[in-house]
Amino acid sequence: MTLFWIVTIAVLAALALLALVVARRPDHFRIARSTRIDAPPETVFAILNNPRRGVDWSPFERTDPNMKRVFTGPDQGVGATLAWDGNRQCGTGSIRIVESVPHSHIALALEMSRPMKASNRVIFTLEPAQGGTKLTWAMEGPMNFAGKAFSLVCNSEKMVGGAFETGLADLKKLAEWEAPRAA
Repeated sequence: MTLFWIVTIAVLAALALLALVVARRPDHFRIARSTRIDAPPETVFAILNNPRRGVDWSPFERTDPNMKRVFTGPDQGVGATLAWDGNRQCGTGSIRIVESVPHSHIALALEMSRPMKASNRVIFTLEPAQGGTKLTWAMEGPMNFAGKAFSLVCNSEKMVGGAFETGLADLKKLAEWEAPRAA
């Protein structure tokens, strides 16, 4: 056997092993972060239930100062939609409120077309806690083969989780500042 065939067989075996490792990764992902906010659930909910308010606290809004935004549907609640087109970091996509349960739960459909196609669900869960609100921000969705392969080289839990932590900290400041004014 020549060196060429030995190297070819070794490369094919390595690729097959890599494909097996990728295929065995989970078919679904969930990333979540929580914080406690010294503001009532009503105040936090009012901010989250209006996509236009994202510019006040969302870390994703800061990734491109020239991002183009289009709001459609109602200003708040089910059907309120934000579509955006921005640089490589923020990409192109839309987010639409699909569930809005006053003061406790908001679910959004996230559709990304760039930098990579993705359809995920974003969920905000609000719970009364010690005179304030426990807020959990989560994102979940399916993992296709390309997403599984990407997750081997990029730690989405750390990358997205870090953005969630930043956003929750900014949302906390905003809600706590607005809480006395809403009272």
